[in-house]
Amino acid sequence: MKDAEKLNIVIVGTGYVGLTTGVALGYIGHRVTCVDKDRAIIEKLERGISTIYEPGLEELITDDDGAVSFTDDLLSHLPGADIVIIAVGTPAKSNGDTDLSYVEAVAREIGRAMDPKKPPVIVNKSTVPIGTARRVETVIKEELEKRGESCCFSVASNPEFLREGNALHDTLYPDRIVVGAEDMQALNLIRQMYAPILEQIFIPPQAVPRPEGYNLPALVTTSPTSAELIKYTANSFLAMKISFINEFAAIAEKVGADITEVAKGIGLDRRIGPGFLNAGVGWGGSCFPKDVRSILFTAGQYNCDLQMVQAALEVNYRQKVRVIEKLQGMLKVIRGSTVGVLGLAFKPNTDDIRESPAIEVIRMLLDMGARVKVYDPVAENKYRQTFPDQDVVYCRTVEEAARDSDALVILTDWEEFSHLPWPEIGSLMNRQVLVDGRNMLDAEELAGCGFKYSGIGR
Repeated sequence: MKDAEKLNIVIVGTGYVGLTTGVALGYIGHRVTCVDKDRAIIEKLERGISTIYEPGLEELITDDDGAVSFTDDLLSHLPGADIVIIAVGTPAKSNGDTDLSYVEAVAREIGRAMDPKKPPVIVNKSTVPIGTARRVETVIKEELEKRGESCCFSVASNPEFLREGNALHDTLYPDRIVVGAEDMQALNLIRQMYAPILEQIFIPPQAVPRPEGYNLPALVTTSPTSAELIKYTANSFLAMKISFINEFAAIAEKVGADITEVAKGIGLDRRIGPGFLNAGVGWGGSCFPKDVRSILFTAGQYNCDLQMVQAALEVNYRQKVRVIEKLQGMLKVIRGSTVGVLGLAFKPNTDDIRESPAIEVIRMLLDMGARVKVYDPVAENKYRQTFPDQDVVYCRTVEEAARDSDALVILTDWEEFSHLPWPEIGSLMNRQVLVDGRNMLDAEELAGCGFKYSGIGR
């Protein structure tokens, strides 16, 4: 990238979105400063240690040639910034609304330190409720007025569509980039920021190769309000798609069909597509549960009734209960039984346990008097920190979790679970009962190994 095309970008927040975006933008040639108030996080990042588990991320952090710097001081890095990206947390409130206190705190800091003669373009990348771009603009203006200053500046919405475990891939090789901006100058600057990705003119990193047959991403330009709604609509639709196939999984079990075959049969229809048609224990993570509840709350404020979205949430909870019902059907009595849980993360290739199905399943098992052993290749520490008082036995291997257990339950489809020596594992168990909450194993093969097997919708 030519020096004239390089931008000075400040990213506030070093979670999944902020850190991944910052490292990727630095890799494609921009000068990036990642800001986080937690000094311990900054010190780790300065040493090249990734603070989140994401394939390929640490390799890019240690190989950025100084393009990305880390600091806990936002105010001193605002002057001279071309773009400031807000990527801080937006946790859910108890009523389903989104807590914007971190976003507004950043907006206040920007207003206090922004150079009115050369204001940066402000970009909301955090998932935020409709109208947040306007709210951020208002807060910044209030702070400028306190300084006796005023200027014209833009607040744009640039929602992320990252999948945890594939965040770098989705940043460098997206399907589309959505930008909601009110003026052409802001839009052009954001387009310049993404130009190497839109045109795919960068050399792919070894850790994140370019997919074969990858087509150039679309740039969708719209208003900030529409961009904000695009994010919620996309996540709500994907959540509904998972819940939809899970509803039909229940029918498949009743009539003797295999939901994996049904999903394949409908997924080949280009109008439907195969993605997110995997029946199982349901969805979790930092996005779907929070975003679904948030849009339901927003809809309620406007007297809109999103019945299908509400149903998707209810179906998703029911999937955890179905796992318990399957165990009851095979073990008969759960109290006093030992159950090994395989997988704590809400999905593979991440250590994120937020809204993980494992949390609710383990809670129900403990409430019913079971002894619970757990194993996850990377998420154990996060689970220990989040639930320090939970009475579970942490295991270092699948074999350790299986030893003397009455049943195993797969809740995260880690690749390693596909290649386990099941005859040996079965020989370690009291009873060879297996509930496959991700439909990742071959039922006939497991039956041949002596297991009493139950998938979802199979």
